[in-house]
Amino acid sequence: MRWRLVLPIVIVFALIVLLGYGLTRRPDILPSAFIDKPAPAFDLPTLASDRDRITVDDLKGRVTLVNVWASWCVACRAEHELITAVSRRTGVPVVGLNYKDTEADALRWLGRYGNPFAVVAFDPSGATGIDWGVSAVPETFVVDAQGIIRYKVVGPITREEMNASLIPKLEQLKAKGS
Repeated sequence: MRWRLVLPIVIVFALIVLLGYGLTRRPDILPSAFIDKPAPAFDLPTLASDRDRITVDDLKGRVTLVNVWASWCVACRAEHELITAVSRRTGVPVVGLNYKDTEADALRWLGRYGNPFAVVAFDPSGATGIDWGVSAVPETFVVDAQGIIRYKVVGPITREEMNASLIPKLEQLKAKGS
């Protein structure tokens, strides 16, 4: 008789603890299997560039920010100004990875909102984005001079994220010469 009373109370208490723990987690911080690993290989055509193609080898030799975006992505518009600000403040080039888009829409978007990218890789099928572990756009990766992914932002970059984490990480990697 006593267990019939105690067991539901224990179960409810356990669910409350689990729910409370879940509420403390930040869903925008997803662990990435690619952190501290080489950037996945790619060889893609470019958009709005004087070069025809870009490969993973083009990311080596300097710290680079890789921003995955699409013309149909509302959040990409929201972070566009901050991507430009990060590049200006740090001097780190930004490589755009246009994801699951059409060439015409991507070029129209760049013409309308401006092009903060040193080069834009065009990934209409999304295969390269999938290889990079992209779950949704926008996503941003910090790649060191050896081509190793050192940091990842899931979702649009916020001003707080930019100032507290992204710019310090870029400056740290630049200072290390990596």
